[in-house]
Amino acid sequence: MNTTADLKVVYFPSCINRSMGKNHFQDSDDLQLTELTHQLLVRAGFTIIYPEFMDNHCCGMPFSSKGFAEANHEQSEALENDLLKASENGKYPVLYDMSPCFYHSKEEFSKALKIVDPIEFMLDYVMPQLVVKNKKDTIAVFPVCSVKKIGKTEQLVTLSKLCAEKVTLIDSNCCGFAGDRGFLIPELNEHGLRDLKAQIPTNCKEGYSTSRTCEIGFEKMSGIDFKSIFYLIEEVTR
Repeated sequence: MNTTADLKVVYFPSCINRSMGKNHFQDSDDLQLTELTHQLLVRAGFTIIYPEFMDNHCCGMPFSSKGFAEANHEQSEALENDLLKASENGKYPVLYDMSPCFYHSKEEFSKALKIVDPIEFMLDYVMPQLVVKNKKDTIAVFPVCSVKKIGKTEQLVTLSKLCAEKVTLIDSNCCGFAGDRGFLIPELNEHGLRDLKAQIPTNCKEGYSTSRTCEIGFEKMSGIDFKSIFYLIEEVTR
């Protein structure tokens, strides 16, 4: 962790968040997640470093999940090399804005990079630099599969409770979106979230997570505004 006087972070926006835009509930003047994250980090006092050739980079998971092992390793190796360069060989932490991408890189990378999940980074690095000014009343949150695998569900709840009075943790083993398969087989998502609406309080209109594709499925199945928890943090600390 760098000192307060030297708050630098390498920000790797996932290819999904770079390309998929906003959800149905967001206004035309709402910021895209990548731009919102940039502004949030700057407001928290961070100097942001972006990896070279960022638009060419992907963690490799979309290839891995479809069995293209060679393409996955090529993408992962190229990303790791440029993150090493951007972070000065691990001197500065690397923020991921999607938990599944973080999990995949954590499994793939071989060198001493300090890559950080979005929940951990916001809780341990960003929130100490900001003041919560207007807590939400009621929100819902969902720990995506990779969050459960790395044991960060409790930290997600802790982070959420810094931002809202009442937090509903959605109980589902998996949302069923399964990466991008929910686009092709919506029945998976419909089954995974068949009990979703019954869990959401009637006065809850907003939900948050750390995976864009999961959020697309949650928006569809819940009928409420579901997006990255970075939006929540930005709003309550603005």
